[in-house]
Amino acid sequence: MMSRSYTNLLDLASGNFPAMGGRETRERRRLPRVMSVPGFITEVDDDQAVSVSSDNPSTVTTDRMIIVANQLPLKAKRKEDNKGWSFSWNEDSLLLQLKDGLPDDMEVLYVGSLRVDIDPAEQDDVSQYLLDKFKCVPTFLPADVLAKFYDGFCKRQLWPLFHYMLPFSTDKSHRFDRSLWEAYVLANKLFFQKVVEIINPEDDYIWIHDYHLMVLPTFIRRRFNRVKMGFFLHSPFPSSEIYRTLPVREEILKALLNSDIIGFHTFDYARHFLSCCSRMLGLEYQSKRGYLGLEYYGRTISIKIMPVGIHMGRIESVMRMADEECKVKELKQQFEGKTILLGIDDMDIFKGINLKILAMEQMLRQHPKWQGRAILVQIVNPARGKGIHLEEIHAEIQESCNRINRVFGRPGYEPIVFIDRAVPIAEKVAYHSMAECVIVTAVRDGMNLTPYEYIACRQGISGSESCSNVSDPKKSMLVISEFIGCSPSLSGAIRVNPWNVEATSEAMNEAISMSDGEKQLRHEKHYRYVSTHDVAYWSRSFLQDMERACTDLLRKRCWGIGLSFGFRVVALDPNFKKLSIDAMVSAYKRAKNRAILLDYDGTVMPQNSINKSPSKEVLSILESLSADPKNVVFIVSGRGRNSLSDWFDSCEKLGIAAEHGYFLRWSHGGEWENCGKSSDFGWMQIAEPVMKQYTEATDGSSIERKESALVWQYRDADLGFGSAQAKEMLDHLESVLANEPVAVKSGQFIVEVKPQDVSKGLVAEKIFSSMHRKGKQADFVLCVGDDRSDEDMFEIVSSAISRNILASNASVFACTVGQKPSKAKYYLDDTTEVTSMLESLAEESDASPCIEETGDSSWRPV
Repeated sequence: MMSRSYTNLLDLASGNFPAMGGRETRERRRLPRVMSVPGFITEVDDDQAVSVSSDNPSTVTTDRMIIVANQLPLKAKRKEDNKGWSFSWNEDSLLLQLKDGLPDDMEVLYVGSLRVDIDPAEQDDVSQYLLDKFKCVPTFLPADVLAKFYDGFCKRQLWPLFHYMLPFSTDKSHRFDRSLWEAYVLANKLFFQKVVEIINPEDDYIWIHDYHLMVLPTFIRRRFNRVKMGFFLHSPFPSSEIYRTLPVREEILKALLNSDIIGFHTFDYARHFLSCCSRMLGLEYQSKRGYLGLEYYGRTISIKIMPVGIHMGRIESVMRMADEECKVKELKQQFEGKTILLGIDDMDIFKGINLKILAMEQMLRQHPKWQGRAILVQIVNPARGKGIHLEEIHAEIQESCNRINRVFGRPGYEPIVFIDRAVPIAEKVAYHSMAECVIVTAVRDGMNLTPYEYIACRQGISGSESCSNVSDPKKSMLVISEFIGCSPSLSGAIRVNPWNVEATSEAMNEAISMSDGEKQLRHEKHYRYVSTHDVAYWSRSFLQDMERACTDLLRKRCWGIGLSFGFRVVALDPNFKKLSIDAMVSAYKRAKNRAILLDYDGTVMPQNSINKSPSKEVLSILESLSADPKNVVFIVSGRGRNSLSDWFDSCEKLGIAAEHGYFLRWSHGGEWENCGKSSDFGWMQIAEPVMKQYTEATDGSSIERKESALVWQYRDADLGFGSAQAKEMLDHLESVLANEPVAVKSGQFIVEVKPQDVSKGLVAEKIFSSMHRKGKQADFVLCVGDDRSDEDMFEIVSSAISRNILASNASVFACTVGQKPSKAKYYLDDTTEVTSMLESLAEESDASPCIEETGDSSWRPV
C-alpha cells in the first residue's frame, strides 16, 4: 500500500513543486496550532506555490522550536503481542540533549522519520500518539523512496563526496544518478509537508539538521518567506575542488542559502562552504564585529562556527550505571597489569580503523617493550546504513587483527582485542574509564565526540569504581587525527596524519610513555573545555545567533522570486521600492529646474556589453533631455574624459564628469575643469610598480591607467585567487601610500587608487550648489547608478534638501539599477528599464530656447 503523502517524482525532477492541497478534516483537527495567520498570498511560481508574508501579527506570542532531522530521537519496539508499538526517548540522541540549552518556556517539537517500518494502516494512530506523548511528528517515507533517498543519494553520493571521496571506480552505483537526486528532493518535500502541519510561521523557529535535508530550506522559504530558520551541518563540507564535481552543486548551495543561519563544526568546513559560494555563485562574505555573513539578495546569511559538545549529565548517569553493573571492576580484572589503548568507531571506510591497527603493529615492532603489555581494544559500532565497501574494509580489518595476534600474541595475551558487536553504552563507558589513551585515526570525520566522552569518563564521578579515591589526580591522553572536527578544540592532544602509520605509532608510544604529571596537565586543560562547552552551550549559542540573524530580516520587505531551486527571497528596506515612471513624469512636468545625474556603465550601458559606446537611441534621448533649458543633465562616470567626450560629441548641452568627477565639463563647448585639489601624480610612480607586481603574479588581471587614477582589475582571473590578491594588494598599497593624498578602494573585481578629494558625491554637490548660487535651485532631481561608487551620489542627494542646496519642495528620485541594498530609495531592474524611463522624460521635454536675463542659456558655475 502506498502512503497517501507520496507525490509524483516527475514533478520534482522538472523543478515543479506542487502546492499543498487540502487535508482531511480529521488530520487538521488533530494537529495543534496549524498555521491560520492572515496574510497576503502571492504566486511565485508556475505551480501556484504560495508565500505568506508577516505583515499581520500573530495572536500567539510564545516561541517554539521545531527541530527537523532525518530521524526522531525515539526508540521504537514492537509490542510482545504484536499489536501496536511501544516508544521511548533515545537518551543518547543529540536532538534530545540539545533541549537543555533552550529556554525552559520554549516548546520543542520534532519532525523526522522512525527507524522502524510502520504499516500504513497504523500510521495515523502512531502519529497521533507520538504527537500527544512526545511532541514528535513522524514522516513516513515509502520504501522505494527511503531506499533511494537514504541508502542511495545520502550514503552513496553525498556522504562519500563530503568526506573527500570521488566516484573514480567503474562501479556505477557510486556515480551520480538523477533518480536518486529526485528521491532526495521528494523525501525533503515529505518532511516539509509535516513541518507545514504544525508550523506557526510568525513565532516558530525551525532548526534543520544535517546533510539529509539540505534542500528543505527552499521548500519552507517558498511557503513562508519570513520564517526564522537555521541549518546545522554535522558532517564535513569539502573543498570547492571536490564539491564542484557534484552535478547538483548550485541547487544545494542555493537551498542552504534560504536559511537565516548556517552552522558548521569548524572554520575549515565553513571556509570551504564560503569558497563554494564565491566560486559558483559569485558571493563574497564579510566579517562584522566577529560574525561572518554572506550578502544574498538583501539578506545577510550568518555563518556559525561552533563544535558540538557532549551531555555531561548523560555521561555521569551512564557511569553510575556501569558502576552498578560492576563493568569497570570486571574489565580491570580482565586486563590487570596491561596498558589499554582504546578505539571506538563506526564501521565506516572513513574511520581509519585499519590504519590504527597497522600503527599498533608498528609500535609493537619498533618498541618491543610494549609486547605483552600494551593492548589495543577496538570497538566497532554496527554500520548505520548500506555504506560503500563495508564488506571489504571489514575483511581487511579482521585479517590485520588475526595476523598481528599471530605474530605478537602469546598465551593470555592478544595485542588486538577486536569487538565487532553492538556494545552497550555502559560497557563503552567502562572501557573509557580504564583506558590509558584513546586513539582516533579517522581520515575524515565531521566532529567525533569519542575524545570528549573519554575525557569526561576519565574525570570520573565521586564514589565510582573508576574514581575510588577522589584526591587521585585525573589523567588522560589522546592521539587524534588532524582531519576530525574536534581536533582544533583539543590542543593538548597529540595530532597525527593517520595516513602516516609510522608517525601514528610513534605518537601512540609517546602518549602511553608520557609522565603522569604531563598527562594530568593535559587532562585538566581538556576537561575545562569539555565540561563548559557541552551540548547545552552549543544549542544556546546557536539559538542566540539565530535570533540575531533573523532580527534584521523582520524589519525588511520580503518577496520570493525564481523557479525551482533558483528560488530566493529578496529582502529590501521598507522604503525601497520600484520607481514609478508615471509619478516621476508627473513631478518632472511640474518642475521648473531639473538636475539629472546618470552613471554610464551598468546604468545606460549594460555591464556585459562588449561594445561600450552608447547606442543611437541613448544618444538621441540624452540630446533631447539636455537640450531642454530647464534641465541640467550630466553623465557621471569613472571612465576617462577622452572616451566620454568622443562618445557624446553630438550632445551639445550634455555635462560630463569623468574619472569620478576629477574632470568636469558643463557642455560640449566648455572647457574641462580640474576638480581635484592636487595635480601632483607622483604617487603613481609608487603605486604602479606594486600593481605590476600583482598583475604578473595573477593570470587574467590587468592595469588601467587613467589621467587621475590607477585601476587594477581581476574580472578574468581565478575568482578566489584574484580576491585574495586584491585584499593583499589593498593592504600593500595602503601601506606604501599612507602619506600620499590618495584613497585606495576595492570595488567589484577592482582595486582603485584615486585622489582623496574626488567622488561622485562631490560632483552632485557641486552641481546642486552651482544651481543654487545661480538662483535656480533644483526642484526635481533624478540620480541613477548601479555600483558602489554611485552610493556617494545617493547619500548627497538624500541630504541635499536639509542642507538647503535643493528647493524645499524638490522631488528627489535616487534610483539604483537592480534589486539590492542601497542608499537609493528606488530601483529599476536593468538598463533597458532605465532607457525606457529616460525616453518617457524625453517625450515630455521642451527643447525650445529659454532666454534668461544674462542672455546665456548654457549652465556655468558661478
